[in-house]
Amino acid sequence: MDLRPLFLVYDCRSWLDNPMVTPFERASSRRDLIHSAFATVGLASLTGEEGDARTMLERNAPIAAKDNLKITKVETFLVKPRWLFLKIHTNAGITGLGEPITEGRALTCAEAVKEIEPYLLGKDPRPVAKHWQAIYRHAFYRGGPILTSALSGIDQALWDIKGKALGVPVYELLGGPTRDRVRVYAHASKTEQMKQLQAQGFSAFKTGVAKRKPAHYIDNPAEIQYAAEAFAELRKAMGNDVDIAIDFHGAISPATAKLLIRAYEPYQPMFIEEPVQAQNHDVMAEIARGTVLPIATGERVFTKWGFLDVLQKKAAVILQPDLCHAGGITEVRLIAGMAEAYYADIAPHNPLGPISLAAGVQLSASIPNFLCQEQVSLGEGYLKTPFKVRDGYLELPKGPGLGIELDENAMVDKIGHDWRNPESYDADDDSVVDW
Repeated sequence: MDLRPLFLVYDCRSWLDNPMVTPFERASSRRDLIHSAFATVGLASLTGEEGDARTMLERNAPIAAKDNLKITKVETFLVKPRWLFLKIHTNAGITGLGEPITEGRALTCAEAVKEIEPYLLGKDPRPVAKHWQAIYRHAFYRGGPILTSALSGIDQALWDIKGKALGVPVYELLGGPTRDRVRVYAHASKTEQMKQLQAQGFSAFKTGVAKRKPAHYIDNPAEIQYAAEAFAELRKAMGNDVDIAIDFHGAISPATAKLLIRAYEPYQPMFIEEPVQAQNHDVMAEIARGTVLPIATGERVFTKWGFLDVLQKKAAVILQPDLCHAGGITEVRLIAGMAEAYYADIAPHNPLGPISLAAGVQLSASIPNFLCQEQVSLGEGYLKTPFKVRDGYLELPKGPGLGIELDENAMVDKIGHDWRNPESYDADDDSVVDW
């Protein structure tokens, strides 16, 4: 094999290593140099070992580990219908995307990110785990929905940058894929909706508790029967080979939740989500012991410490950490490892946007104890290449980082929102109803 092209590349390293050359210029020049070197000696077309060597050179990471990579700007922007997107910029032209949102508190989360910005500016984004520790532990008042959501979005964006800098998907940085594709489920409350979504490729769904009026602490037999019969109709229409979960949304009292779950048992829903409010895991554990159905929880649980309580008390066998709330990719990967030791599965929560979905797919692809990924948007009108469902699954993204790119032209009419959480009251006595 003629090694002259390699020597030519080596001789030019002194220029490439010049600290005055930006990482973006260095990455581009490295590729141009390789092409020129081979063309100079008439090796534009190679086969065998020579072709393999050229391919290896051309696949160098865009940003070398020793290159100077720094965060230069942090920006957030409200996106319809109720989301908050984050973009972290670097001096190499690489940007990272995240969703640091708590539903109904978008402006509060944006301000939390702004308060963290001085820490991030000028730092190398690649030591993601160290940044997680610094942002979380230096806050003194740790955790909570706002601060942990801000940290979660930042963490997603830093992983995105790291993957792009190395030229690989995030799941490769987490140990490589444990599966070839990721199963997803969709939301639907009526048979017609489920049939339409099934025609689009979905094979798993989540619905709510059918109600004629807000649930009371003790509901009468008629209301229990109404809810059970509504689900029975879905099961009959969709068949037993379709998975349908039920979300109680934490809006049912423990007493009524027990009655509803018993009524649902003959129809074997995929899982019962948040049968009661998530704050008291002892109550949820009591409910879990009283049924054969899998109990799921996690959208309002934060960090490994919150989920440890769920696991130790056996309150749920399906954990639903939200990568926009629970601590981002860094933390949810640890939560998944804890869950594996307790023989619990992970079904990442995501009623948010396509950045959140992309982060969830990367995480889901890399863990062994994955069940199903929630989604409400595949990215149409937001991503240049939206996700596509086939036979109930998403193919793993092949691009670096999170594997997505925003379509900012399509998003022009989607910037800005003033979404608020619904405020509901009981029609009988005007008392506050949980949302």
